[in-house]
Amino acid sequence: MEGEETALTTGTLQDVQGSRAGGAERRLLELGIQLPSAPTPFGPYVETVQTGNLLFFSGMLPVVDHKPKYVGRLGKELDTEAGRDAAYTAALSVLAAAKKHLGSLDRVTRVVRLGVFIATSGDFFDQPRVADAVSELFRDIFGSEKNPVRLVIGVASLPLGMPIELEVIFEVAE
Repeated sequence: MEGEETALTTGTLQDVQGSRAGGAERRLLELGIQLPSAPTPFGPYVETVQTGNLLFFSGMLPVVDHKPKYVGRLGKELDTEAGRDAAYTAALSVLAAAKKHLGSLDRVTRVVRLGVFIATSGDFFDQPRVADAVSELFRDIFGSEKNPVRLVIGVASLPLGMPIELEVIFEVAE
């Protein structure tokens, strides 16, 4: 279909009607997204807890192989694009942790809440654009009909000097 081909070449799988073909696992493959290994805790806690049909995630950081990908604050050591990449990296960790816990991302029925905490200098005001990197990824994987409520907050510092921490809650099928 022409609309579907156009959507694929622009980086999303949204067709003409705005719905998604296939499940989240298929969209990962079609978008060429390779998930990292599921993150491991930096302390005495777990990365995910499921209660009923809600899956809660510990604060997800932009780590690769259990090491910070970025250190610093936006508007000082890092710019908006580095912040977007850090947020995207943390979001990939969310997806990897979800897949490890659930067995398949196709079990996610809704992204309920997305909290994006951003370490910034006092005069950085582009927090929403940084947070959009996560919102866009989740939209592309799960579909716009599963978009969450979102909270974006600039803070003075975050764990281990990293610039981003995500708070996420998924609704999942039993």
